[in-house]
Amino acid sequence: MSNRPDNIFRPFDSDSQLNFGSCTCGKHQSQSECNASFNQDQIGQVSNLQKSYGEQSTTEQLSHDLVEAVAVKALFPHEPTRRAFLKSVGTGTAMAAIASVLPIASLQEAAALDKLNPEKKQVDIGFLPILCATPLIMADPMGFYQEQGIKANLLKRAGWALVRDQMMNRELDATHFLAPMPLAISLGLGSAQQDMKVAAIQNINGQALVMSLKHKDNRDPKNWKGMIFAIPFEHSIHNYLLRYFLAEHGLDPDKDVKLRLTTPPDMIANLKAGNIDGFFGPEPFNQRAVWDKAGYIHTLSRDIWNGHPCCSFGTSQSFINENPQTFLAMNRAIIKANVMANDRTIRRGLSTLLSQPNYLNQPELVLRQSLMGRFADGVEHVQDHPDRMNFDVLPWYSVAVWMMTQMKRWGYIKGDVNYQDIAEKVFMLTDAKKQMQAMGYPVKDKLSKDGSGLVTGYPAFSVMGKAFDPSNPTGYLNSFAIGQKG
Repeated sequence: MSNRPDNIFRPFDSDSQLNFGSCTCGKHQSQSECNASFNQDQIGQVSNLQKSYGEQSTTEQLSHDLVEAVAVKALFPHEPTRRAFLKSVGTGTAMAAIASVLPIASLQEAAALDKLNPEKKQVDIGFLPILCATPLIMADPMGFYQEQGIKANLLKRAGWALVRDQMMNRELDATHFLAPMPLAISLGLGSAQQDMKVAAIQNINGQALVMSLKHKDNRDPKNWKGMIFAIPFEHSIHNYLLRYFLAEHGLDPDKDVKLRLTTPPDMIANLKAGNIDGFFGPEPFNQRAVWDKAGYIHTLSRDIWNGHPCCSFGTSQSFINENPQTFLAMNRAIIKANVMANDRTIRRGLSTLLSQPNYLNQPELVLRQSLMGRFADGVEHVQDHPDRMNFDVLPWYSVAVWMMTQMKRWGYIKGDVNYQDIAEKVFMLTDAKKQMQAMGYPVKDKLSKDGSGLVTGYPAFSVMGKAFDPSNPTGYLNSFAIGQKG
């Protein structure tokens, strides 16, 4: 890849702000200026960037542009310095000088930390076209799989049941999983038992409860008896958080409402048709419901449990046993992408990249609102929550324990369960930390105190203001008035 003066992010333009995130729309010098100009009309506009370059730009070119712009930003983090340098020497000289100290092409082609020898040079990785899969997706056009010596075939799938079945039948080598799915498969819940692994978390937060516009004046969940809600899968954070939310408002999700399994792409159509009253789903379909004037965002998942995981990267234990080097290659590529995706300064560029038909196939502005956290909520308000969606690698054991308490609370797990044993068997926390440290990324360990002292990997947290102590899952489970509890 060579430096291009027509890079869509204009890193070599002295008159253009290389800001990625100076404002959420990318058109203003500051967030305050953006706030003043942001209005509802802008929500409905198609990205000018996509219009200007979409016909000629391939996904590969977009990714090249993003890598180049990020690299220049890293070299000149102080915006006035970059612009002054370009004005003083001219674009051509600047490009040559920057290339001499920052060989951008080699950034995509650089070798891994240590040379891997993958057993499989080509792998099939499943994903659903949702923003939760951002690291897994972007690792392909950014060249991160190639860096590790493998070619990744990213295979788009419509629903989670298909992903589960294809993983169990070994039609996929690895996949974008809902974080609870490997726990459920390993426990034999809803399928035959197979040992599945969560190698890395992909995203945290980034989900929402969307309600039909006909309910915009019925905002109190206590009044929702008899309603029908869509969820993407039984063993999903969506199911667990929706059930938790309803129960905290006095509704028994197994008696007072109906929960209907629906693939994410079908949720909006069902909302429009009046088949459901609301859905708890992933981005970008929550924001797309607003875009399509089908519903409004009632509650962000961060307002139920801030920092919760949603999706993960995983594979089977048998694949790891048979292809350990290939597994490492995939995992390293996704970890690198995950760390990069958590940098908010590139989110606007990611919105453009991910909007392409072979990835999410959604309007760039819809993706941008979801990723940046400044968005129209569908009831004539613009909300600003920068933590609406973030990315994190580490699969904490306490998170797995909480998920299993909900499996037991709602009757999916019958009988006794060794929470800690299963959590540490399925969630590869130690391996994830090892890979991050080897790749030079900081790892902030989290400790929790149980009766015997500090325990690594079991941080406590709160859901809707209720503290979860991972050392006492049974006590936590018994504290709820509503639930089957196995």
